Amino acid sequence: MTLVFYISAFLIAAITATMATPLVRKLALHAGMLDVVDERRMHDQPKPRIGGIAVYLGFSSALFATVGFALQVTPFFHQADDIHTILGLLFGSTLILCIGVWDDIMTMRPRAKFVAQIVVALVSMAYGFIIPGFADPLHHNHWIAIPIYFGVPLTLVWYLGMMNAINFIDGLDGLLSGVTAIAGLSLFAISAAHGHDVEALILIALVGGAIGFLPHNFNPAKIFLGDSGALFIGYVFATVSIVTTSKVAVAISLIIPLIALGLPILDTAAAIIRRTMAGKSITDADRGHFHHVLVFRFGLPVRQAVLLIYAVTFVLGATAFLLSGGFAGRVHVGELSQSIVAAHTKTVSLK
Repeated sequence: MTLVFYISAFLIAAITATMATPLVRKLALHAGMLDVVDERRMHDQPKPRIGGIAVYLGFSSALFATVGFALQVTPFFHQADDIHTILGLLFGSTLILCIGVWDDIMTMRPRAKFVAQIVVALVSMAYGFIIPGFADPLHHNHWIAIPIYFGVPLTLVWYLGMMNAINFIDGLDGLLSGVTAIAGLSLFAISAAHGHDVEALILIALVGGAIGFLPHNFNPAKIFLGDSGALFIGYVFATVSIVTTSKVAVAISLIIPLIALGLPILDTAAAIIRRTMAGKSITDADRGHFHHVLVFRFGLPVRQAVLLIYAVTFVLGATAFLLSGGFAGRVHVGELSQSIVAAHTKTVSLK
């Protein structure tokens, strides 16, 4: 029955995003919400840039419909925390989408956008999305809890890092939507294999939304994700990782999404180092990103550069799946949960 929900969520998200994208494009054209041409852009004419709305509509519609149906016909959600997770994620993703849309329309200053991201992250942490600890890779089924005064800043860094890493990679037609689909599918496989049904449902809905949007976004793109899409996608990846970390099997922790999303994360780290060494602000745009290097330094056509990055993302995702223990991971979930509950009890007493 679980497989039916996954398939349903994927199809609803993909179909909704596919149908919504042309409407969003018309809205952007009518309202003048366009990505202008400059020396860093790969397109030669202004194009709509609020495509993230279409992906969000597919994603949220899939969760809304699937969750409603699941509550009626089967105990897919085994505890109140499952509904709590989905409601909180939908609220947080709506907030960050609105910030992204505002940025796409008004072009926010980097500092203002950064502050807005902090606010969304703090709201999410107040709701309960805080990294509680880690699985110990050296000791089987052992959980290392961290106190709240370490968990809050760590979670804040995770949110900001993930949202901006995803945003940085959005530089070529179809790049981010394709990477989202591939990395999301690998993380979905990991979550499903380890029995994290709710997290898997969220991820497959995101994959469906990205795939539904991709035909409109692949080179030559008719519409871009914009900051509305990039921040939304980064927020979903960050939140799912945090939630999964609170119930992972031994081989899974924050290291798994770091591997699956290794390319945008490494690209962001390289950009920070590169700009800092050049005496520039880390928000100063340049042509040093991986995708820019492939096109401008190695002379690859945009499509070939994007397909190459797809291939690298696929390899990283497969590596993450193998390191997570693959389908054998379900065996250890129940054993670890007892350690997590005990660790959470100790952590709460520190608050």
